[in-house]
Amino acid sequence: MQLRMERHQLNREQIHDLLQKTEIGRFATINEDGFPYVVAMHFVYSNNKIYMHGLPKGQKIDNINRCSKVCFEIDELLSYISDGVENACDVNTEYKSVVINGYAKIINDSDLKLDILDKIVEKYAPQFSGKELPEAMVNGTAVIEIEIKECTGKYYK
Repeated sequence: MQLRMERHQLNREQIHDLLQKTEIGRFATINEDGFPYVVAMHFVYSNNKIYMHGLPKGQKIDNINRCSKVCFEIDELLSYISDGVENACDVNTEYKSVVINGYAKIINDSDLKLDILDKIVEKYAPQFSGKELPEAMVNGTAVIEIEIKECTGKYYK
């Protein structure tokens, strides 16, 4: 581990808080040619897992079905640090970030799927929280679960 990383690690509670409040994550899978495929996704963090939703067909679904190994990243840019800096190369960034390696799968359990979709609604469209989701929309939506194998968080300020 880099010395900088050792000195700037987020603790478990800070990682949890960042995963709760961040709105967009970057989800990386491996495509059929072995290249990374990264897409920005809405997500919820629940029961020490990451959950996302989307169309039940497409490249990310194909990639998960081919290889369950994935990466998920979130970050929070807090400010640019330029006070007292005389050279553009010395400008720095105050930030927090989390990188997760894990295994993705498509959720087939209808109760879990509905529970996760309700959590997503609560996070992103709270005005609709508690209302029943249309069955056709639930059936036409894929829910992706990431089981976390490794999670690291870092900050700089």
